[in-house]
Amino acid sequence: MGQQPLADAGPVTGPAAPAGSSPDDAPTRERVASSILENGPSTAAALARRLSLTPAAVRRHLDHLVAEGALEAREPRRNGVRGRGRPAKVFVLTDSGRDAFVQAYDDLAASALRFLREAGGPAAVSDFARRRTAELEERYRDRVDSAAPEDRVAVLAEALTGDGYAASVSSAPIGDQLCQHHCPVAHVAAEFPQLCEAETEVFARLLGRHVQRLATIAHGDGVCTTNFPQADLARPTATPSSTPKPTHAVPTTIRRTPS
Repeated sequence: MGQQPLADAGPVTGPAAPAGSSPDDAPTRERVASSILENGPSTAAALARRLSLTPAAVRRHLDHLVAEGALEAREPRRNGVRGRGRPAKVFVLTDSGRDAFVQAYDDLAASALRFLREAGGPAAVSDFARRRTAELEERYRDRVDSAAPEDRVAVLAEALTGDGYAASVSSAPIGDQLCQHHCPVAHVAAEFPQLCEAETEVFARLLGRHVQRLATIAHGDGVCTTNFPQADLARPTATPSSTPKPTHAVPTTIRRTPS
């Protein structure tokens, strides 16, 4: 399924669109929104550099996307010492903005999982989530195992990107951080966090490292962030089994960051 336009040529519902916008601007607005999807929360200056646009043009498109509800502006999270001056706002996709991209079968999937929960209880949903992510683990296993230990998080990110998760990796003092800027099942996972938990367990088994889930799109964060502590880099990769058993999985930590 292809990407759907964020706005058509008709009038914008809700808040009025900024003056001067036209249907011809739609492709550029999609580029702006796609860049935020792929790279996570972004400032206007970062978008201008990334897309080779003028800051004024980027701000005009951002104003339009905010007005139609596809984006929202947020104060950046502060890490370390606060600098001088007011920090530039970052722009993130809203739920309606994400809906413009591929979010297939959310209602059907949620209905099926509700039925499963009613018939078999929460454990049945967890079993389904683990079976679903076991397929992902099987497909990724050879790629991850064949990479050098220090490259495995990056290889995992490449595999996830190929499946539509728009993943990237950054290094931090506390370890490697895997960021997933898109989640095809975010709306369903908001109701069924077992999907996120099973995915985290798979990451731990694939890399044989302790995993800390710091944030998720399903929880309302702008990006799913998973930390792999540097101290665990030398640990051997876990041996896969035909049926994942969470009691033998590498320990994981799921920590919610304040919204």
